[in-house]
This record gives sequence, C-alpha cells and structure tokens, in this order.
Amino acid sequence: MSDDLHAALELREACPVFEESGLTSVPYSLRLMPGDCLLIACRDPVRATRFADLCSGLIPLVSGQALCMGLDWEHLAENRAWALRGRIGRVMQQGAWIDLFGTDLNILVQQLHHTRTTTEDLVAQAITLSRRFGLPGLPTLTPGRLNNADRARAACVRAFLGEPKLLILEDPVDFETADMMTAFLAELTAARERGCGVIWFSREPDLWHGYNAAGTHRYRLLDEGLMPMKQGV
Repeated sequence: MSDDLHAALELREACPVFEESGLTSVPYSLRLMPGDCLLIACRDPVRATRFADLCSGLIPLVSGQALCMGLDWEHLAENRAWALRGRIGRVMQQGAWIDLFGTDLNILVQQLHHTRTTTEDLVAQAITLSRRFGLPGLPTLTPGRLNNADRARAACVRAFLGEPKLLILEDPVDFETADMMTAFLAELTAARERGCGVIWFSREPDLWHGYNAAGTHRYRLLDEGLMPMKQGV
C-alpha cells in the first residue's frame, strides 16, 4: 500500500536475551512494510507483550537486528529511541494506564510529548476518535473508574491518535468488545492506507474471520518462535 523504501518494522534473526525478556532465545525474523498487516495468534498474553516489547526496542539482543523505520534500535541514543517510539501506536495487554490522571490525559500525553501539534488540535482529534469508537466524548474519569469495554475503546483511541507509522495492537478487540469491530476495522484500514504498518495480536483468531485484505499475513507466536499459519486459517 506504500512505496516507502524502509520497512515499518524488521527483525533480522533477532535473538532476545532470555533473562531480560522471558522469550525463548530463538531467532525471530519478519519484514513489515508500510501498509502491511501481520495477524499474530498467541494464546499467552505475556508472550505477546514481550514480543511487542522486542519489536519496540525494549529488549536487548544476543544477536541479530531489530529495526524500526530503517533505524536499528540498538544503535539509537536513548532520546532518539523514545522519539521513535512516539511514532508507534500501541494497545497493551495491561493497559499501561496511570490512575493518578484522567483517561483524557493518559490518551493525550504521548502525542503532547512527541509532536508539535497544538493541544487544541490533538484534543479535537481525540474527541473525534472517541466518538468513532463509541464513547460519548474524550473520557475524563480515571481509567480505573471506566468499565472494561470503555477502557478498551480508550486504548484504541490512544493507539490511533496522531497518525502513527506503526501500530502494535495486543488484543485490541475481543468477544466482549466485538461491537466496536466495525469502527476498529475502519480505523485500521485508514491507517494502513496512510502507510502505517500493523501488528495485531489476538488470543481469539476467530475474530479475524473475513479479514483478508491485501498485504495481510498470519502467524502463530509459540515457544518455538514465529510460525506462518496456513492460508485461510
């Protein structure tokens, strides 16, 4: 969907340090081009999160390389690495919410820190996304006071805000929140058309049924590594 020369994400025989990650020290390889989508089935949410951390440059490697938008995570200074992570939209298994602040600030803080877009424009974008995902507006209650479904909607708003270049989505939709699937797929498609690469983890791969867009590839994340799934599964 894009002719960008650099992959949105590339793992080249990347072998993580087991003691730092808990991931099996086997080489992981993938190449995610702008606009592509990797669907990764993983029943173990902890393993999915650790692999997402590997893709985000948060886990040291024994060997191999992990690159994001053509930049090697291990060769980036800390401030540049965090700036690059500012271009990644992520839904995390545990939410990574700070309950000292309202959900609105939790949603906005990454973009406020990493972009020059005005606060007014960011708030307007966040309100629009919130309504698309079925919230009445940008939620101001603390995350702990939202129900699970509304927290899931808020997590998607945070991930898609700011037109990220890479989306790493850990179980963004499940059967409990399947009513937002239409909105989710609409935003996912729009992001991919802008050239955003996507990794979508799910413990419930049946949710992918019918999603066979161009540039979509399916894998399983197991102890043995990242394994291609059969077509049509």
